[in-house]
Amino acid sequence: MPEPTGTTPAGRSAAPSAEPDAEQLATGLTAVVGRLVRRLRSTSTGDRLTPTQRSVLARLDLEGPATTAALARAEYVRPQSMRLTLGALESQGLVERAPDPADGRKSVMSLTESGAATLAEVRAAKHDWLARAMAAELDGAERRTVAEAIELIDRLTGH
Repeated sequence: MPEPTGTTPAGRSAAPSAEPDAEQLATGLTAVVGRLVRRLRSTSTGDRLTPTQRSVLARLDLEGPATTAALARAEYVRPQSMRLTLGALESQGLVERAPDPADGRKSVMSLTESGAATLAEVRAAKHDWLARAMAAELDGAERRTVAEAIELIDRLTGH
């Protein structure tokens, strides 16, 4: 049976003969990045955490303590939903509540040492899976191509 046009026997896309269309690249990149993100999420050791909980831990780690309302806005969820998320994280000892120094009627949530350790485990599991997958599936030239793609995608994101 002949190979489908544009693929190699290994199922990988063959080098395109014409300059790729930006719309097609955008569609393909969006799909691939989505699959990569889902795969990375599935490899994480934080099985007891939902994606939203992992995102909140990461946000608190990156941006520091925040109110429930600020976290809800940043995560595009209702404050009631964020209260439930934070309650679950607090019951696991991953975040802690303290009075807001600017407004005593509010509380700010921050990452605990246990939360930081859990987040580090999740990140390490993702990194380890990706590094092993690239080492196993890609040869040196393909890894160089990925390195070049990283630079280009970084440029697209404005960094």
